[in-house]
Amino acid sequence: MDYVKLINCMRCGMCLPACPTYKETFLETASPRGRVALVRKLQEGQLDQSDQLLEYLSLCLDCQACASACPCGVNAGELVAEFTCERKAESGLGYLENLILHKLVPHPDRLETSMVPMRMYQRTGLQKLVRRLGILKMFPKPLERMEGLLPDLPARPLRQEIQEVTPAMGQERGTVGFFLGCVMSLIFSDASRATIKLLSSLGYKVITPKNQVCCGAPNMLGGDLAGLKEAAQTNIDIFAGYKVDFIVTDCGGCGAELKKYGHHLEDNESAELFSSKVRDISQVLALHADELRAKLRPLPLKATYHDPCHIAHCQGIRREPRELLKLVPGLDYRELEAADACCGSAGTYNIERPEMSDRILKRKLETIRASGAELLVTGNPGCLLQLKKGLGDHLPQVRIMHLTEVLARSMDA
Repeated sequence: MDYVKLINCMRCGMCLPACPTYKETFLETASPRGRVALVRKLQEGQLDQSDQLLEYLSLCLDCQACASACPCGVNAGELVAEFTCERKAESGLGYLENLILHKLVPHPDRLETSMVPMRMYQRTGLQKLVRRLGILKMFPKPLERMEGLLPDLPARPLRQEIQEVTPAMGQERGTVGFFLGCVMSLIFSDASRATIKLLSSLGYKVITPKNQVCCGAPNMLGGDLAGLKEAAQTNIDIFAGYKVDFIVTDCGGCGAELKKYGHHLEDNESAELFSSKVRDISQVLALHADELRAKLRPLPLKATYHDPCHIAHCQGIRREPRELLKLVPGLDYRELEAADACCGSAGTYNIERPEMSDRILKRKLETIRASGAELLVTGNPGCLLQLKKGLGDHLPQVRIMHLTEVLARSMDA
């Protein structure tokens, strides 16, 4: 870990109002500067690693709102993640972690096969029966929570359905590589199908390599830096085989990780080149706003936008999604208060830290209610899962959609 990053923290407190866990607890140890101080004392040998200390650090969502607020650019979330990676490198992954991160996640075929029981669970009507009878209350809480977050799954993963090359509509203006995220393919396939359609309609030939693997974000989340680097190198090698102008993704989490490949694989020119080409779908669509506006038809809806942490804080993308929504005729766009505040999803945080996750989600739902919106738009699968469940339980009149779904629906209206 870079010690300079730790001592750059001036303890000014600018991060405190931005931190979701500090806003809920008002504890210094639950604040970004508190976490930086703990990791620094560990590095300096003034603190011993204890269960209590690890508990404090694990409270971090790694939403990186602190980095956006910090005048010195200190990123407490990344420092905690790097500390976790160093600790895992010393202790090694557990059996279940190794099984998931090394035997399942890097293999698209296995990942898709693992979802077959879930699709059968829904298709046979068993899910409705289980929920009606409250059977899951007999099982461990994390299992009940995971099942509650599960939306309706598509009949097949998108990776199995789409062509590797989607030709441009009309005159071809360029070629893009499409990075199809695991969760987007398995769960939110309509959004990624819309992404390909939008890019093609704007004159891009879209190449979606079928052998691409997970971006490595789950490995980073689990402290598996070696697995992350392996995933990064695999994807770099795959996309290097195609001549593309951009590498586009519609998954905020994937985009944030892909843009860090140059950082993770130091002194690797191919990694830096790969990361330099990565774009969130909103960045590419915004380049052709006038063209896109001509293709859109009215959608008479009151809509608002939630900034995913991985898009707003990690990638610094805020303007483009809003500008794209404002292109839609008839759409009554309403700015959401604290739009870039975390929704509490944060990877597996909402499973591992359900109480804190729910407290953070409650704040977000209150701002959505106050906006008067009928439609909530966002751009990250974790946010879609978390907010879809929250809206279903507390604001069933509000629908949620990915940005590309809204634009594609307007195009077809």
